[in-house]
Amino acid sequence: MSLITLHFSIDIRAPKDKVWRTMFADNSYREWTSAFCPGSYFDGSWALGSKILFLGPDPDPDAKGVVGGMVSRIAENRLHEYMGIEHLGMVSNGVEDTQSDAVKDWAGARENYSFSESMGVTTLRVDTQTAPAYESMFNDSWPKALQKLKALSESA
Repeated sequence: MSLITLHFSIDIRAPKDKVWRTMFADNSYREWTSAFCPGSYFDGSWALGSKILFLGPDPDPDAKGVVGGMVSRIAENRLHEYMGIEHLGMVSNGVEDTQSDAVKDWAGARENYSFSESMGVTTLRVDTQTAPAYESMFNDSWPKALQKLKALSESA
C-alpha cells in the first residue's frame, strides 16, 4: 500500500515556545487531540529517539475498555522548531503490534510538526503520511484539532 501525505497549517497568535508547550504538554495534548478521539493521550517521552505510545479507547467492541493506538518513535526533536514522529505499529486490545502484515503496510509513516514565528504569530505546519483509507477522517479531524490547539495556545 502506498502512503499519501496530507498538509495542514494554522496561524496562532502566541509565541512558538508557548504553542510548542501547549501541543506537547500532557493536559493540553489530551484536550486538542480529543478532536481525533475523546480520551486520547500519550505514554512516553518526546525526547529524540524515544518510544512513545499514542493511546485512547480501543474502538474494537471486544476490547472492553482496553486501550488502542499507535506505537511510535521520536525521529527528530528541535526544540520550538520541529518535531518528527515515525509510526512503527499499533496497539490493539492493549497489545503492541509492530510485525503483522497489516502494520507493515504503513509502518514508517511520518508525522511532522514545523513551528515558525513572525511578529508574535506562530505558523504551525503539520505534514502527516497516512493510508488513503484514512484521508477523509484526517481531513475532517486535523482542522478541528488545530482550532482546539489554537484556542488553548491563545488563552491566558
